[in-house]
Amino acid sequence: MRIAVLGTGDVGSTLGKRWAEKGHQIIFGSRKPGSSEVRGLLAEAGPNAKATGYPQAVAAADVSVLATPWEAAQSVLESIGDWTGRILVDCTNPITPDLQLAVGTTTSAAEQNAGWARGAYVVKAFNTTGWNNMADPIYHGERITMFICGDNARAKDIVTGLAEDLGFEVVDAGALTVARFLEPLAMLWIDLAVVQNLGRDIAFKLLRR
Repeated sequence: MRIAVLGTGDVGSTLGKRWAEKGHQIIFGSRKPGSSEVRGLLAEAGPNAKATGYPQAVAAADVSVLATPWEAAQSVLESIGDWTGRILVDCTNPITPDLQLAVGTTTSAAEQNAGWARGAYVVKAFNTTGWNNMADPIYHGERITMFICGDNARAKDIVTGLAEDLGFEVVDAGALTVARFLEPLAMLWIDLAVVQNLGRDIAFKLLRR
């Protein structure tokens, strides 16, 4: 599958490298695709990866993954133009500099991103854990849980497959409005890992009796 990864920070670079290892064709979207940082990322990702500007990456891809900081999301999404019928995986969390939610309760980053990428099939995923767990989602032989939500069944099926490729157990949590719960869940992970000093090697797992 051709995957546009919009953003080359920890989350975007980790997801892109891992999917490239699995044989997917990765197009990293960047403001500076020719920078030394991006060239280094491409060297690590191998022959299945290349880099372009954001619009070119989306145009060439089957699925796009938004892995930019929250404050950059609107400008990146609106730079694309026509999102109609495209699948957009939203990994963002609306975090303020003092580690609070910038939006919530009556809306979510996912819903706002859907408005800026009008016509896209948006799926919330890869936001409730750290990039280190995207690199290795197995704890003592157990797959950790990746919650997803969205309004289009086909898009969720595709994102489920991409998450399972990385080793996650996927739980479909429902409609896109459920992102109002998943984004605070991400804040819980951040608070435990960073503020309460539990460290990044923690993860959520949904258990069934």
